[in-house]
Amino acid sequence: MSKLLVSPSPHIHADVSTSALMRDVVIALIPAVLVSVVFYGWSELLVLGVSVASCVLLEYLVTRFMMHKPSTIGDLSAVVTGLLLAMNLPSSTPWWIVFIGAVVAICVAKLSFGGLGQNVFNPAIAGRVFLLISFPMQMTTWEAPQGLFGADAISGATPLGQVKEGLLAGTPLSELVNSDYLSMLFTNIGGSAGEISALALLAGFVYLLCRRVIKPHVTLSIWATVALVSLIFSLAAPERFTGPLFNLLTGGMILGSCFMATDYVTSPMSVVGGIVYGIGIGFITMMIRYFGSYPEGMSFAILLMNAVVPLLNMWFHQKKYGRA
Repeated sequence: MSKLLVSPSPHIHADVSTSALMRDVVIALIPAVLVSVVFYGWSELLVLGVSVASCVLLEYLVTRFMMHKPSTIGDLSAVVTGLLLAMNLPSSTPWWIVFIGAVVAICVAKLSFGGLGQNVFNPAIAGRVFLLISFPMQMTTWEAPQGLFGADAISGATPLGQVKEGLLAGTPLSELVNSDYLSMLFTNIGGSAGEISALALLAGFVYLLCRRVIKPHVTLSIWATVALVSLIFSLAAPERFTGPLFNLLTGGMILGSCFMATDYVTSPMSVVGGIVYGIGIGFITMMIRYFGSYPEGMSFAILLMNAVVPLLNMWFHQKKYGRA
């Protein structure tokens, strides 16, 4: 697919290709990728390399030899999927688990639906959730970053995991939450590559906005919902529930809201539908974080709302051009 057709009408044709848009997403991810490599070192490079190479190779093989179609790797969507999948995995993930995630992302979540533009679920998130359910030990074993030339990595929980485990053990919330939010904006110690630096991800998000690759209403509606829900709960029971800044800066919040919830194919076409979609993601994420067995809920929330997108497109479709 070389050209985009944006619905609903009227259709304005511009010299914008799928590969150009995907290239912008790759560029936007570069700051976060570089920061993750600096912090997590060679193990993160291995995860990134295996993920991207597997996604590209699998898409080529399946489209050419199983679907008997021209190769679509030139549109760079497989590269984007590989990068996003890697950003959602621990740097210690074994290469064969990364490969399985790529198989689910490309072969199951993307190509089984017909390829780019026809998939219902975000491929990278589908791959990540499959791995989380299938390999919970490896997917929840985090390593504290030691740098590219650092010492042997040591195991460490993510901030969300520390809070979840600490509350279950009866530790006061005040002793579990790091209130240095400025530091958390730059580095969020522990977690996947997509959790290491909110600032690097936000820089990429601003780039996408400036390039008009995405619109901000989905992301902003997620942030607003997360902030409002966490504010209400933290005011009602400050000893049990974390506040807005903590929830906005930790976990996969920034990566998910800026790069995956805004995916063209799996998000609503209308602005109102996108806002409802974002509200749903934010609310489900906070319910899982507060009351679920997993410390993080962004991936599950996006997948659940992906399934609702066809209904949102039907309920909140744009008015036809020239109609009142």
